[in-house]
Amino acid sequence: METDSSSKQSRRPPKEALAKPTKVLGVVEKRTLGEILIGRARNIRDPEVFHNISLIAFLAWVGLGSDGLSSSCYGPEEAYLALGPHQYLAVFLALLTALTVFIISASYSQTIDQFPTGGGGYVVASKLLGPGPGLLSGSALVTDYVLTISISIASGADAVFSFLPAQWLAAKFWVCILVVVLLVAMNLRGVKESVLTLLPIFLAFVVMHVWLITYALVDRAPELPKVIHEAVSQVHRERNSLGFLALVIIFLRAYSLGGGTYTGIEAISNGLPILREPRTVTGKRTMVYMAISLAFVAGGILFGYMVFSVEPQTGKTLNAVLFDKMSTGWKLFGLNFSTPVVTFTLITEGALLFVAAQTGFVDGPRVLASMAHDRWLPRRFSNLSGRLVTQDGVLAMGLAAGATLVGTRASVDMLVVLYAINVFITFTLSQLGMTVHWWQARAEEPHWIRKLAVNGIGCTFTAVILVVTVTLKFYEGGWVTVLMTGGLVLICYLVRRHYLLVGKAVQQLEADILPEIYAAAEKQAPERDPQASTAVVLVGGFNGLGLATLTMIPRLFSGQFRNLVFIGVGEVDSALLKGPEEVKALEQSVADDLLEYCRLAADLGFHSELRSAIGPDVVLELRRLALEVTREFPHCVFFAGKLVFTDEVDGFVSRFLHNHTAMDLQNWLQLHGFSLVILPVRVSTSGRAVSDLEHATATATHMAAVQK
Repeated sequence: METDSSSKQSRRPPKEALAKPTKVLGVVEKRTLGEILIGRARNIRDPEVFHNISLIAFLAWVGLGSDGLSSSCYGPEEAYLALGPHQYLAVFLALLTALTVFIISASYSQTIDQFPTGGGGYVVASKLLGPGPGLLSGSALVTDYVLTISISIASGADAVFSFLPAQWLAAKFWVCILVVVLLVAMNLRGVKESVLTLLPIFLAFVVMHVWLITYALVDRAPELPKVIHEAVSQVHRERNSLGFLALVIIFLRAYSLGGGTYTGIEAISNGLPILREPRTVTGKRTMVYMAISLAFVAGGILFGYMVFSVEPQTGKTLNAVLFDKMSTGWKLFGLNFSTPVVTFTLITEGALLFVAAQTGFVDGPRVLASMAHDRWLPRRFSNLSGRLVTQDGVLAMGLAAGATLVGTRASVDMLVVLYAINVFITFTLSQLGMTVHWWQARAEEPHWIRKLAVNGIGCTFTAVILVVTVTLKFYEGGWVTVLMTGGLVLICYLVRRHYLLVGKAVQQLEADILPEIYAAAEKQAPERDPQASTAVVLVGGFNGLGLATLTMIPRLFSGQFRNLVFIGVGEVDSALLKGPEEVKALEQSVADDLLEYCRLAADLGFHSELRSAIGPDVVLELRRLALEVTREFPHCVFFAGKLVFTDEVDGFVSRFLHNHTAMDLQNWLQLHGFSLVILPVRVSTSGRAVSDLEHATATATHMAAVQK
């Protein structure tokens, strides 16, 4: 059974029904290797499943805040180095960095309130600015998450290998690839499981950095007035010698080049669907945790660079130099423990950078799923595996990140140039959308001025960083990022165009067939007879494809069948993974669609029944229902419609954008001694749709001969 353009992609991950050895018609199905490695499928009908896979604020801080917090390992350093000899500006840079974190966080807190089911940059831009800006925002965000994974892993590897012998450096690239593979495997098991695994690393980083930065601030507290006074005096002197405009350009350049510090702040609003209810409360609490921790660590590190007069050293990060300087002379019981403390702290930095890649694996697939739900991407990206994760999204992010690491040979210098452009496209569009919203809702919202100001200021900050960053990085290699995002936008446009054209063709089928059915609806439905010949029709919703399949059966097999049984499965995708209410609504919707088919079949003179189910895997549920029907109606033949494209898309595109449930189920039923007739329905993306009766007649004749 192949669904139309609005139906969902079949999946074949490990499933609960096959988790334990079960005997079906004499065949024992055992646990697969994937089930052993990834885990058994979750029961979507269990009301507790949504509670068990959701994250409390603290765990969300770990899973979604690690990207932002880890950026303090390279963002402040890049900004400080950009100051060159004007290091006195670091005191203002530290304050502005902390302020920017709080402004962007406050802006996204309002987004959380406005979009409690998930207000990521794609959703906000799509709903408030339109599909075009939404597509640009989503494409930029997906590219940014791929680069987040890549640069986090490459930076983490650099930090780890800085403590190892130089001859081991050749293995760094393969370690990066191995980390990608491990993170993919962890996320295929589930988000909560992966976060719990990484929790010790995150806590070690936070504890060590908060301790060291607090020590630096307390140790140099008496010097603060003098430092600030010197910085102000230097500004006055440099303004007279260089000019005010030149000084502003130097400062803005450093500020924008440190823009990587703010990446990851949007992750919480993107990841609301995986947070514990009430999601808005959990999301805003998580945002507070991340804003405070990031502002303190990033701002504190910048301040530490200046007060300890940190200078670049070959083979060391600025953080390593800073921690070395501030811990010089530390002793415990007469023993020097400065080196172990610094070493352990830097190890936590390297490890947290690996953890930061987790944000890309958590939120990247969610953005892909949202875009797939709107038909910008293949519907398979919104489907769930047995572990209730968007498996294809996780695999896509892993493959894209792996390809990026291969293309750059895991070079942080190359990745930094590509990074931090796309996230500010999303930031700016998201904040612009919220600003427009508050202006349009000013008559109904009593606090619209305050809310507009928050998002307006946030939009201004992110737009300035975006413009300066693109200008500075474009000719250095940033054009590659722009090209990647533009390429994804083009692909998304072509995918959506295809889906919309096919959808119109299938709708036309429905409009053409329904009058024929109503005109022929004059027969009386017979009594139920399980021993009579039965046609079992696999349908995916009430649509033109299902109606075409229904009308072909009496036309091609006149008088051969007494009963018609309709089987339908509602696929629980990422858009429905919110709570038990959505699952129940889907279950009722599937039953209602099948009931419509039953009424039409009864009017055509058949005894009709329905069998429905829901689940993340359509094929698995269809197998289960098919076996139930074969026990109840032993003389049955299965039928399914299949879209066949008559133009050039009937190749790779159709195979990738549409599922092949009918063929999957046909092979399985044949293995168990039953037949499935696939009735082709030809569809052209030019908008013309017709049923291929000649092919269907040949198939039917062959099946009739086989049965005799």
